[in-house]
Amino acid sequence: MQTVASWPAPSLPTVPGGGGPISLFDSATGRVEPTSTPDGAATLYVCGITPYDATHLGHASTYVAFDTLGRAWRDAGLRVRFAQNITDVDDPLLERAEKTGRDWREIALDQTDLFRGDMRALRVIPPDAYVRVQDSIDETASAVAAYLDAGFAYRVPIAADADPAPVDPDATDVYFDVAAAGERTPWTLGSTTPLDAQARAEAFVEFGGDPDRPGKRGPFDPLVWRAARTGEPSWDTIVGPGRPGWHIECAVIATGELGGTVSVQAGGRDLTFPHHDLSAGHASALTGEPFARHFAHAGLIAYDGTKMSKSLGNLVLVSKLTASGVDPAAIRLAIVRHHYRADWEWTDMELAEAQAQLASWRAHADAVAKEAGPNDADAEPLAAPTPEDVAASAFARRMREAIAADLDTPAVVQIVDEWAATGSADPVVPALVDALLGIRLV
Repeated sequence: MQTVASWPAPSLPTVPGGGGPISLFDSATGRVEPTSTPDGAATLYVCGITPYDATHLGHASTYVAFDTLGRAWRDAGLRVRFAQNITDVDDPLLERAEKTGRDWREIALDQTDLFRGDMRALRVIPPDAYVRVQDSIDETASAVAAYLDAGFAYRVPIAADADPAPVDPDATDVYFDVAAAGERTPWTLGSTTPLDAQARAEAFVEFGGDPDRPGKRGPFDPLVWRAARTGEPSWDTIVGPGRPGWHIECAVIATGELGGTVSVQAGGRDLTFPHHDLSAGHASALTGEPFARHFAHAGLIAYDGTKMSKSLGNLVLVSKLTASGVDPAAIRLAIVRHHYRADWEWTDMELAEAQAQLASWRAHADAVAKEAGPNDADAEPLAAPTPEDVAASAFARRMREAIAADLDTPAVVQIVDEWAATGSADPVVPALVDALLGIRLV
């Protein structure tokens, strides 16, 4: 499996002491529980973009949320490995290519580059493994073949009047057998999500599922391999020419890069079902293990009263904000002012308040730096905090406790406001704002 370049990593300050164990809301259990990180190692898989349009604030909020998790783990002294996919072989991208007359690969490359720039601007720590679907085709086809051999998948004939028509009229699509996986793996349908049966049925159709396709064994059985169609990209593989279904890509990339069971599978809450649930089923059918110890989901961002989404077009784009001169740190602060699981609405007032708050924090951090003074002519304006500084800092203790309690960034923001408002000379706060919230003050 080949990885591609992500983006340059931001510098991370080292703050002595370290935070405590990180607890996180688990969508599968409905409870805030400690994240399980055996042997001091944490693995994180966050679903990546489908690169057919620009990064909007809804994307940014999700990636900032789970960047905060990675930062909290690192501050607690854990070794972190993070993987992310790029869904660069998918129907929305192909539809955009056909509509605009551009090659799908060109669109994917342009939009992935734009995403990289947005993540760099927001100081998101890049994945250790950044994998495009088109670079994991062989591994995905091997997984499909393994499903067929083990009875976890089956072939479905393609209708004679299918549009687009199959390249080979005798070809078949391959579907995952949900019932078989539920009987023979640690996963069962719906085990990772709180949605009831009706909500799952609606979500399955909304995200491209085909419950009524003739030849399927179960309505929720998802496509894992689409046989080559006229005018669509395809690859010659051991299961025939074609391309992967949606959910299987994450299962193959995550298990291939992070191992059989990841610490946290994360993404936006709109991906809870079917994507995350069925990805978990695919992964368990490959490994025989639970896919993740924790399933975490970020809330949804609205604009003009409706959930921000590409399909609706009500987008606030990170790239346009920064191009207009908005400091990316203010965008990041506007996001972390809200709890990662909350639904909220982006407004001009949200941004203005974050900009004013950032200016207040930076003014006070600058005053603290000037009061401390450099240690010598070559020193940084504000020296790194010492263990003694941290031991004496009630602000540091409270900030770390808040982050450890389900990534309570609004509480951290309030603590930093208190630090600035009271004129505290505590030098640890700016370093922790950088380490935990990803916002540089000095």
